[in-house]
Amino acid sequence: MGHFECFILLVVCEILFLPYTQELQTSQSQVLAQLRKHLEYPPALQIWENYNGDFCNLSSEHMSISCQENSVTELKIMGDKNLKVRDFNGFAAPNQSLSEKFSVDSFVTTLSRLPNLRVLSLVSLGIWGPLPDKIHRLSELELLDLSSNFFFGSIPAKISTMVKLHTLILDGNYFNDTVPDWLDSLSNLTIVSLKSNRLKGQFPNSICRIKTLTDIAISHNELSGKLPGLSNLTSLHVLDLRENHFDSELPEMPKGLVTVLLSKNSFSGKIPEQFGDLGQLQHLDLSFNNLTGIPLPDLFSLANISYLTLASNNLSGSIPEQLNCGEKLGFVDISSNKLIGGLPSCLYSSDNRVIKYDWNCLSIDSQHQHHGSYCKEAFIRGKQSKNTEIMIVAAAIIGLILVIVLLALGILLLRKKKGARRTYKQHILPKIVQANSPSGVCSELITNARFISQAVKVGTQGAPVCRLFSFEELREATNNFDVSMFMGEASVGQLYKGKLENGAYVAIRSLALTKKYSVQNLKVKLDWLSKLHHQHLVCFLGYCIMSGEQDDSSANKVLLVFEYVPNGDYRTYLSENCPEKVLKWSDRLTILIGVAKAVHFLHTGVIPGSFNNRLKTNNILLDEHRIAKLSDYGISVITEEIEKFEAKGEGSKSSHKQNLGDDVYNFGFILLESLVGPVVSGKGETFLLNEMASFGSQDGRRRIVDPVVLTTCSQESLSIVVSITKKCISSELSSRPSFEDVLWNLQYAAQVQATADADQKSDSIS
Repeated sequence: MGHFECFILLVVCEILFLPYTQELQTSQSQVLAQLRKHLEYPPALQIWENYNGDFCNLSSEHMSISCQENSVTELKIMGDKNLKVRDFNGFAAPNQSLSEKFSVDSFVTTLSRLPNLRVLSLVSLGIWGPLPDKIHRLSELELLDLSSNFFFGSIPAKISTMVKLHTLILDGNYFNDTVPDWLDSLSNLTIVSLKSNRLKGQFPNSICRIKTLTDIAISHNELSGKLPGLSNLTSLHVLDLRENHFDSELPEMPKGLVTVLLSKNSFSGKIPEQFGDLGQLQHLDLSFNNLTGIPLPDLFSLANISYLTLASNNLSGSIPEQLNCGEKLGFVDISSNKLIGGLPSCLYSSDNRVIKYDWNCLSIDSQHQHHGSYCKEAFIRGKQSKNTEIMIVAAAIIGLILVIVLLALGILLLRKKKGARRTYKQHILPKIVQANSPSGVCSELITNARFISQAVKVGTQGAPVCRLFSFEELREATNNFDVSMFMGEASVGQLYKGKLENGAYVAIRSLALTKKYSVQNLKVKLDWLSKLHHQHLVCFLGYCIMSGEQDDSSANKVLLVFEYVPNGDYRTYLSENCPEKVLKWSDRLTILIGVAKAVHFLHTGVIPGSFNNRLKTNNILLDEHRIAKLSDYGISVITEEIEKFEAKGEGSKSSHKQNLGDDVYNFGFILLESLVGPVVSGKGETFLLNEMASFGSQDGRRRIVDPVVLTTCSQESLSIVVSITKKCISSELSSRPSFEDVLWNLQYAAQVQATADADQKSDSIS
């Protein structure tokens, strides 16, 4: 073929393939438009309306798209349908799920027309129905997150063919079959999270064969039976199996574990000595089980252990006085067991350690301990039980000896019988022994174990590492601190919304330091702030220090970077201005309990404790799942030098300032606002204090309490909260309760309310 012919051929190819490439891009845009229609035009996709540009350059707060070579490779959508439906029955849930017209099969069929998707995250969109098998058509997927929807039934077996998948997150749905036994087909799997479903059955042995796993989270389900040994999972860092029904003894664990959460199951027996070899372990929660014996001493001395709770078990005996405690051990809870004797000195000798030991039979603090007879009886019962076990074992051994003797006599007699019958007996016996062999499962695990050396693609989930941001990075994230990114004046400083280079949204607090700080002192305080990690605290991600122009040893401005919490503040959900959002009493209690836990942690879980945490309803933020997160905490530690400087010579205000700075007092007004609503609370502190007397009568309550509260609460639950509220806002500092008392009362009120709601539901069904 000549040069001219080759040239003609190239021109023809270009002409043929050019429209095809353009058609491919158009088809992808059409798929996205169809997906928006399937999802019934959610607010998160409003930006797509009448949009004719390139979708690959389109993103918003709740949606992002990434493309490669005219194909969509990442699709992330965060919806607003994030409430769990208690009685979901597999059909459309009005105002929560998508409508009855929605077809999950058609939706997934449309999705499969994006064959190059590597990341798919569809969260809180109200998608309902059984997840179709055809989801496996997205064979390039590496991350699949379908959290907080209304999927039910089985997790499709065809997912086992999606071999590139490394992250599978199906939290907060209604899957009600067993955990799949084919997960080991996903050879790249590092994270499997199936929390808050209705999964049942046993823990699948196949998970024990996935050597790449770093995170297993199957908490808040209905799994039962035995938890198998997990020691083969050498990459595992996080194990979360809380609130299931496991009733076996604790198995051996991988030595690389960092977090183990096994609370609220029925695990029994002693804590295995092997737990004392978990050198990387930082958080261990074995509370609310049926564990027995003396607490394993080695747990307290682990090199990295910082959080250890063994509360609410049947642990007995005394903890050795010569116990050693690890340097990082900051929180220990051994309360509500049957322990006797004294408390080892290492537990209370450090100012950096919080120890809970109530409701045992210890020789200290008798006011909050059981009488010695309570634990003694338990010890005697345990001893009797042990003696009984010994007798049973002895009887079994004697019985076995008798059986062997009888078998020997039988064999002698059988030798006189025909050979055919002897052959028949010898054929059956090996089958019986094999069927009852305790090593059957272990040998199967060893035979099928696969050693995978591929690199882990996703790191351990856990508390984010505090990082140092550059000013240029934060300036770019906020579009040069543009007014469109300004979120308003905070209690201290100005708040901006930002979007980092990786697409994550953050909240940036700009704090001017009117009195120049030493950079070294400021870093010490920021380092302390970075250690405050709690489920109900807005997470501190990092900072940027702006040094003085002349002297780099001093700072005149700091930018604090926090996680962005998208669902607004608690005050909004109490307001009559948004009646569709107003929370009923049980929901308010859940939020109040979360905040109380956070403040209790700030007071007792860190050294030094964090006080004056600026507690207000508009500093309580709600995430996409309506989980409460406290903001503005700990800021006083950074600003205290400024405040001291500004308050110098204002002694007349010091007592008032102390009163306002009391977290218990301020939390009392959060409780009060939860009771009466922000409209009434807007009349001022003095008015509310005078109106507290109205809570003493039914007529008074009807006059001042929020109607939503009155129609959704039980009187007993309401009375408990009213009582603790009065104590919190007492004018006498010494009369105010501790946050532990506040938390206990709120949890009790929630329990009373849950019982009342269940009774009311039962009556209505009857």
